[in-house]
Amino acid sequence: MALWTPDPTFYPSPRDAAAGPPEKLAYIAAFDRKAEKPDAIAVLDTDSASATYGTLVGWTDLPNTGDELHHFGWNACSSALCPSAPHPHTERRYLVVPGLRSSRIHIFDTKDRVSPELVKVIEAEELAAKAGYSRPHTVHCGPDGLYVSALGGANGDDGPGGIAVLDHQSFEVRRRWEVERGPQYLAYDFWWHLNHDVLITSEWGTPSMIEDGLDGALLLNRKYGHRLHIWDLPKGRHVQEIDLGDEHQMPLELRPAHDPSQQYGFVGVVTSVADLSASVWVWFRDGERFAVRKVITIPAEPADAADLPPLLQPFGAVPPLVTDLDLSVDDRHLYVSCWGTGELKQYDVTDPFDPIEIGSLRIGGITGKKAHPAQPDRELRGGPQMVEISRDGKRVYLTNSLYGSWDDQFYPEGVGSWLALVNTDSFTFDERVFVTDFRGLRPHQVKLQGGDASSDSYCFP
Repeated sequence: MALWTPDPTFYPSPRDAAAGPPEKLAYIAAFDRKAEKPDAIAVLDTDSASATYGTLVGWTDLPNTGDELHHFGWNACSSALCPSAPHPHTERRYLVVPGLRSSRIHIFDTKDRVSPELVKVIEAEELAAKAGYSRPHTVHCGPDGLYVSALGGANGDDGPGGIAVLDHQSFEVRRRWEVERGPQYLAYDFWWHLNHDVLITSEWGTPSMIEDGLDGALLLNRKYGHRLHIWDLPKGRHVQEIDLGDEHQMPLELRPAHDPSQQYGFVGVVTSVADLSASVWVWFRDGERFAVRKVITIPAEPADAADLPPLLQPFGAVPPLVTDLDLSVDDRHLYVSCWGTGELKQYDVTDPFDPIEIGSLRIGGITGKKAHPAQPDRELRGGPQMVEISRDGKRVYLTNSLYGSWDDQFYPEGVGSWLALVNTDSFTFDERVFVTDFRGLRPHQVKLQGGDASSDSYCFP
């Protein structure tokens, strides 16, 4: 009888993951803002010994238009080794790719091929009928299934948003995850502390609040999200709401510690209505409850109103707009993207309550338009937006598009399309990896072959 062994890209601990082989491919979700051409999954060669290193070597178009691919993830990952709900004989094989505008969920097979093959499409009607949700956003491979967050309720415009659970292998929509929702209404990201049965969610807005762009009236009236929610993971029960204060609008990406013995993590806040600053907060266990503390403040940068898009001209400043952050697998370094000012910041977070800024790179930006060293004469728009870190912590991948309608507001001359790679040892751009031709599409999130810093969770220290 043949012995079954787990997928070699499943790692019991963060230490094992960081010691594994480097990625040779990166998958990039790219979308057509005009919804005239299909969105696509592009594939980047990341093998530095390859003759095609730093170029797109694969491409798969979607069958429809208007999906607006956003965040995506793997069908299975290192959480498959967790003793609470083990399923070690699944494979990290399929990419699960939601369309934020269409509410479709696409399943791509990556095994034994460079360009992924689309093998299943979950239509919006199935997601709405079986889970009561629309506008799927974030995918995580969980202890008992695939978890997919969604911004909208079944009608597609309003809330409450929440989490749907899909089967790991058949990809059937099984159910809504929440059993007792409590006060939670707005949704965005989610993550967990698996060993402690804790799930955390953050807030953005309902589809009607975000899909046509940032609504200045809603922002100034402090109507976007400003809370975190703590849940009992196995029971799907809301247990605590944490309000950051309504001036702190849009706490988006959640990055928990990878060490499964810890109960803390980082969340980035897009902007403060008081002064346009951005911030990073730590959530942490405080006795029987969780608490938060602001640990990083990034101020807005003064600018001539004539150089600003109409949305920002009354303020005379460029907000940092922290739209993503990522925590290295060893929990030592936090990378924070300032999409407005065009800056990637690197922090030593060995002490999560006292981050120390140790690096800064500029690229793009609303007024800066800082060039990449590979093309020093080319002004760039957009800024570091999505951030993905390799498991060994040596490489950081950046893309520059946030969300179509928001791109158009903050970069009305066009946001462009680019992907860049930062080598963390020197904290410099790799001049061999700078992709600007995505066939007219805008790149959003990157996922790495074999996992990355925002894909996997671990149950062993």
